[in-house]
Amino acid sequence: MSNETNEVPKEKNKSKKKKWKWFYISLSVILGAAAAFIIYWSVGVYGALDDFSEPKETKAPLEEAEATPVPIPEWEGKERVNILLLGGDARGVEEGQVARSDSILVASFDPVTKKAHLFSVLRDTYVDIEGHGKGRINTALALGEYPLAMKTVGDLLGLEIQYYVYTDFEGFKQLIDTIGGIYFDVEKDMHYTDNADGNRYDIDLKKGYQLLDGDKALQYVRFRHDAMSDFTRTERQRNFLQAVSKELQSTWNIVRMKKILESVQPYVSMNISVMDMLKLGQLGVKSHVASTTQIPPMELIAEDRVGGASVIGISDEDELRSYVQMTLEQDDTVPTPTDSASPTDEAAETNQSQSQ
Repeated sequence: MSNETNEVPKEKNKSKKKKWKWFYISLSVILGAAAAFIIYWSVGVYGALDDFSEPKETKAPLEEAEATPVPIPEWEGKERVNILLLGGDARGVEEGQVARSDSILVASFDPVTKKAHLFSVLRDTYVDIEGHGKGRINTALALGEYPLAMKTVGDLLGLEIQYYVYTDFEGFKQLIDTIGGIYFDVEKDMHYTDNADGNRYDIDLKKGYQLLDGDKALQYVRFRHDAMSDFTRTERQRNFLQAVSKELQSTWNIVRMKKILESVQPYVSMNISVMDMLKLGQLGVKSHVASTTQIPPMELIAEDRVGGASVIGISDEDELRSYVQMTLEQDDTVPTPTDSASPTDEAAETNQSQSQ
């Protein structure tokens, strides 16, 4: 009897050991597969980033660009970093040339507070362009390539711009298609016939919440054929880029980052090293967009005409730079505190409830 009872626990112990053995084996396989995937992902992303930093063919501007020795400040990784985002219209541009800067934005990140601010600059803003007198801000790229564009925009905002990222229509479309499109609320019907390029870039959007693929997303951010023209267009661009930023921060797209980077690499030019891209990527995932705004703001616009053409003047450049600094302190995502009841009111309410 005693032998039989001793054998039962032994069999149970063997069974438990067997189960634990398979558990540890399964866990090891899972951890090994996870480690292998992380290594593959890291190497793949690093390789994709390395493709961005490889020197590409020199791109000549639309006009004969003069050599503009503009120093570019370095980013140490701890101070605020500012990135110039340029969207180009490459239609009619010969191979090797830089397209017109159709959209000009600055993304400003604070590594300490993890706040990001997005400024969109009206492309017809009339500013000083070093070595070239005054002109529309979007001509700086053609006059002195990326360094001069960075300095011109930086001088206007009162910020040191360390990096630039440039892409054209096709690069933007490719990014949106690769991440699976963006669900977005189109605020009104948008229609425009663009006879260039065989009507390839016609705009035909219906009002309403919908999934925008690359082609429709480009139509949305390009549309400016309404009463406020470029003013409302830049606002749409900021709002849409916020939606793109949130989508890129999703777990699924972080996992697919290698594929995303590889898809847009042929369309992008930038001056960011691989290591800085990795640091900026980590900062971007941890940050949130605290505010977006137009430059110059409506209250500082002074409409002017130069050579018979309309340009956007600035009534007070010092005030504009103060406005930028004030904006960098804001966080529109923090709820505005509501007026709370005074202590007297609270006491009166308490007494009333007690008497009831």
